[in-house]
Amino acid sequence: MAEIWAERALLPEGWAENVLVAVTPEGRIDSVEAGVAPRGTRTELLLPSIANLHSHAFQRAMAGLSEAKGDQPKDTFWTWRKIMYRFLDHLTPDDVESIAALVQMEMLEAGYATNVEFHYLHHRQGGAHYANIAEMSERIAAAASRTGIGLTLLPVHYQFGGIDGRALGPGQQRFGTNPDEFARLLEGAEAAVAKLGPDSGVGVAPHSLRAVSKEGLALVTNLRPGRPVHLHLAEQIPEVEEILAGYGLRPTEWLLDNAAVDRNWTLIHATQMTDDETIRLAKTGAVAGLCPITESSLGDGIFNGTVWQEAGGRWGYGSDSNIRISLVEELRTLEYSLRLRDRGRAVLATRNRTTGRVLYDAGLDGGATAAGRETGAIRAGLWADLVGVSLQNEVMVGRKDDTLLDSFVFAGNDGLIKDVWSAGRHQVRNGKHLDRDRIVSDYLACITRLQDKM
Repeated sequence: MAEIWAERALLPEGWAENVLVAVTPEGRIDSVEAGVAPRGTRTELLLPSIANLHSHAFQRAMAGLSEAKGDQPKDTFWTWRKIMYRFLDHLTPDDVESIAALVQMEMLEAGYATNVEFHYLHHRQGGAHYANIAEMSERIAAAASRTGIGLTLLPVHYQFGGIDGRALGPGQQRFGTNPDEFARLLEGAEAAVAKLGPDSGVGVAPHSLRAVSKEGLALVTNLRPGRPVHLHLAEQIPEVEEILAGYGLRPTEWLLDNAAVDRNWTLIHATQMTDDETIRLAKTGAVAGLCPITESSLGDGIFNGTVWQEAGGRWGYGSDSNIRISLVEELRTLEYSLRLRDRGRAVLATRNRTTGRVLYDAGLDGGATAAGRETGAIRAGLWADLVGVSLQNEVMVGRKDDTLLDSFVFAGNDGLIKDVWSAGRHQVRNGKHLDRDRIVSDYLACITRLQDKM
């Protein structure tokens, strides 16, 4: 039985001092006790880890390559997408594994113990299948085996180039699946993830309303009852206009009227919703999968956070394009975007919880649900997904209770994170992943091979 002792820890019942957490050999929390003398592995501040609920790992390798002015009058998400399509056409399975390993390592060092991978890069250039249709899924799982991160793999069903059912374009052919192909792909992904251990699993991801048929959506969402269902929803105004023209309803309206959305669902972005749509969706118990850094990068818009919160909505955080992998930056970017929009401060704070506490608690709840993982608190029976944070620094020294989280989120950085455990696996120590040098070396070799093609 491994033991972790913390000067202070955030427990389900609140803040506690001198906390001892016992972890089983299988990686679950066996017991939690406050007021205990130090023993075992020591840390200063112990927090439950938030799951990263939305990632496209391969996009990490194109970070910084889309900031020049293009040939259009205005650069948008849609011009960025063309760059992404050109980039991914060069990636091999070896490249994808190397990039995914770097992404997962950076997630762990940023305090995420779980990677929920929204995985749609399935096939060869031009769309031909690999001999094993789940080859690329196996590479994501292989990366997780190397990094030790908890993995929820979401194979993506991607049928069409638009809501009118048009064929996939040249940049999309590596994503394409019909319903039968997707079922086989899902089975292969499950087999790959099963090798990682019991804390990893799969879900399903119909890409978006514009990329799957009504029938395809219904089929996919019923393939694995009780497991997570993720869908891109209402990210961009042109997307809203396309769904409205094709179905006669806005995306969120149509989804709520035509699918049994519940707590198993995670709707990614949802930045283009009316107040009525926001309230209706919040009341389903579904999680809003927010990616504030990427949404800022792509100019998606600002999530309707205040109305969502007032309606009792749940949310979590994802690094999406992985242009910058930083948990604390995701949290503060969400709050700061709302402050800029509303010209106020402490927008998401409540009468009894500070802003940092609200942001962190939301991520714990929403991330655990989105990952389909027994995590999100320092409580016996859950996976030991834990983050050790330094208090002996100019940001955290002297802070107590919720101001610890406020200081961590709004004045801190990833360098304050010293230790991370994923299902009890102590993968980050003294701020660095145990296999950092080899993972970075492999990634640099990959980028060197790709550089001329990019």
